[in-house]
Amino acid sequence: MSRRRYLVTGSKGQVVQSLVERGKVDAYIEIIASGRPMLDLAQPDRLEAVISRVEPDLIVSAAAYTAVDQAETEEAQAMAVNADGPAALASIASARGIPLIHLSTDYVFDGSKQAPYLESDPVAPLGVYGRTKLEGERRILASSDNVVILRTAWVYSPFGRNFVKTMIGVAATRDRLNVVADQVGNPTSALDIADCVLAVAANLLESNDASLRGVFHMAGAGEASWADFAEEIFRVSAASGGPSAKVDRIPSSAYPTPARRPANSRLDCSRLQSAHGIRLPDWRQSTAEVVERLLRDQGNSSAS
Repeated sequence: MSRRRYLVTGSKGQVVQSLVERGKVDAYIEIIASGRPMLDLAQPDRLEAVISRVEPDLIVSAAAYTAVDQAETEEAQAMAVNADGPAALASIASARGIPLIHLSTDYVFDGSKQAPYLESDPVAPLGVYGRTKLEGERRILASSDNVVILRTAWVYSPFGRNFVKTMIGVAATRDRLNVVADQVGNPTSALDIADCVLAVAANLLESNDASLRGVFHMAGAGEASWADFAEEIFRVSAASGGPSAKVDRIPSSAYPTPARRPANSRLDCSRLQSAHGIRLPDWRQSTAEVVERLLRDQGNSSAS
């Protein structure tokens, strides 16, 4: 089997760092993570030169404008990164016969459904972030039929800024905190996302089957509210000798934000399992792995 080269947009995001880490243990793939200034989605006219230089077998569109609240006042910038850039990537990839995997979000839905969302459900984003990500999806699908769009939700990892790291940090200085309890979703480890992306990539490169392409939901198995998620983080942390705090459950109305969040972010991932044979682990299992790793890293840092 020849070595395959994957160009990943971005360099500092949670999924990108997870892909780089996972790629290091696979001798048959080379992950090339390219972020600004070399690869800037806000400058789509420069993408062709990067792709020509790298000559990838597959492209993973992982970079995005993800500042949900800030996007409410920076729509043009969010649109450039979340729609214009990915659309240009898809067009270039299609012209070169390169498969593209694009990461999207649960924010394309308004959260009013009472059950987990299917790929076929109507989209109705509540804010700028969701609208720009949805526009990216639409333009990518219009540019190429050799693409997979993976919608995910509530991403956390040992890298960057995320809910798990925030909770552990806050618990080190406070013994209780308020956490929203009326928003429900699927906590998803970026490490699991990376494993899924690599498996999907292999499938795309090995088969031209149209059923492997299109829009799929990809999220951790099981569901939780933010308060449930926080309590599980603290349970695992306490069991490992780390900090913990008592969670006071509050409604979203008690924690207003510039951008509205979907009350229901649950994603039905059965299509991904049916087509690609992939099912992400239960969110509790993956949360425990990330929490324990963060605590070990903190301990090693303190010891040194």
